Amino acid sequence: MSSRRISTYWWCQIGGWMGYALMTLFFAYTYNRLEWLTVEKTLLNVVVGIGVTHLLRHFIIAGEWMKRSFDRVWGILLAAVVLSSLVYSVLINTIFTILHVQGRTSFSLPQRILLFSVDFLPFLFTWILIYYVWHILENNRKQQLESLRLESLVKELELKTIKSHINPHFIFNALNSIRALVDENPGRARTAITELSNLLRSSMQTEKMETVPLEKELAIVRDYLALEKIRFEERLKVEMDIDENTLEEPVPVMMLQTLAENAIKHGISKRMAGGVIRIRSYFNGDRHELVVQNTGHLNGHARDEGFGLMSTISRLSILYGPKANFEIRDVKEDTVEAKISIPVAAL
Repeated sequence: MSSRRISTYWWCQIGGWMGYALMTLFFAYTYNRLEWLTVEKTLLNVVVGIGVTHLLRHFIIAGEWMKRSFDRVWGILLAAVVLSSLVYSVLINTIFTILHVQGRTSFSLPQRILLFSVDFLPFLFTWILIYYVWHILENNRKQQLESLRLESLVKELELKTIKSHINPHFIFNALNSIRALVDENPGRARTAITELSNLLRSSMQTEKMETVPLEKELAIVRDYLALEKIRFEERLKVEMDIDENTLEEPVPVMMLQTLAENAIKHGISKRMAGGVIRIRSYFNGDRHELVVQNTGHLNGHARDEGFGLMSTISRLSILYGPKANFEIRDVKEDTVEAKISIPVAAL
C-alpha cells in the first residue's frame, strides 16, 4: 500500500474519532456534565477506539476480505465487528479500572463489559460501513482507470497495426509503377524513384504521428499523384480545390493519400480512357470535410471490403469515435465520392 493511501487512512481515522470526541464533549457540556473526568474518559475511548479499529483493519487486509463479494463475507464481517466490540469493552474497562477513572457505578464488571460492548457496536458498524464503501469506490475508480489505460493501449496498437499496413501497401503499388517504367522509359523511372524517395521520407517522418496538418498531408498526396501520373500519363488528371483556411487543420496521417490511392486503384486504373481525381477541403459549419472524387462508379455497392477503406473507417473510429463520419457513394453517373467529416480542431 502506498504512502498516500496510508496517509489518507490515518487522516480519516484521526478525523473521525476526533469528531466522535467533540460530539461527546458537546453533549456533556449541553447537559452540564462536562468535567475533567469526562474529558479523560473520552480521550481514552478515542485512543482505544483507534487501536481496535486499526487492529480490525489489519485482519480485513490479512484475510483479503475486501477482495470477496459482500454476500460471501458479510458473516465474517459481522462476527469481526461483534468480537472487536468485546475487545474494545474489555480494554476500556481494564484501563478505566487501572487508572481509577471509572467513577461510581452500580454495575458489576461483566455487566459493564456487556454495556460498553453494546454501546460501541453502532460506532463500529458505522466505521466498517464507511471503510467498506470507501474501498468499493476506490476499487471501482482503479478499475475504470485500468480500463481506460487498456482501451488507450488497444487503440494505440490498432493504429500502429493499421499504419504498418498502409505504408507497405502503398510502397507495393508505387514499386509496381516504377517497374512498369524501367524498360520503357529509364529517365522517367529515375524521376519516379525520386518521387518515391520523397514519399518514403515523408512517411518515416510522420510514422509516430496520429495526425498532421493538412498542408503536410497534401504534400504527401501530391508526391503520390505525381508518381502515379508518370504511370498513367494523360489518362490521369488531378484537380484540387483547397480552402487555405483548412491547411493548418490536423488530419489523420496518410488517410487522404489512402483515399487517393483507392480512387486510382478502383477508378482510374479500371478505365481505358482514365479519368479525373478531384480533392477538396473546406469547412462546413463546425466540421472539416475532405472529399476525394474520381471518375468511375460503384456498381451499386460501396467498396467497403478493401483494406484502404476499412483502415479509413477504423482509424476515424479510433481517433474521433462517433464524432467522425465517412461515406462513399456515386454522386453522378460517372463519379464516385469519398467524404471524410471530422470536427474542427479549434472548436
